[in-house]
Amino acid sequence: MPRLLKSIHGRQMALSKDGTLVVPGGYSTNDTGSAQTASATAGAATLSTMQGKITSEALTTAQNAVYTLTLTNTKIVATDLVFVSIANGTNTQGTPTLLRVTPGAGSVVITIANAHASAQALNGTLVVSFLVVKAV
Repeated sequence: MPRLLKSIHGRQMALSKDGTLVVPGGYSTNDTGSAQTASATAGAATLSTMQGKITSEALTTAQNAVYTLTLTNTKIVATDLVFVSIANGTNTQGTPTLLRVTPGAGSVVITIANAHASAQALNGTLVVSFLVVKAV
């Protein structure tokens, strides 16, 4: 097993040589055998995997406005850690910025703001990647 490190949340975890996240007690991010991508419609998507990518619908979120994505995921409980990153899909304008990630029973709410310095709205899709680390 690779050298374990402690997270800011007091959990021990490590990355194996193949890039799999390993947490003592048997948890691994290796979640193969199921679809790990989904598309959002009207700010909602369903994907019950430990990690995955959600492509948003085409967005026109104005400067300083927010987009809220609710991911229904039966593998998530409120005490889990859900790590999220965002990237442009077809979007070429604005500055999408992750504001908040709120896990709940069977879902996670992800809030993204357009923090662009001028009046530039988002103009396409975003790709939201997530990783669930189970509560101990």
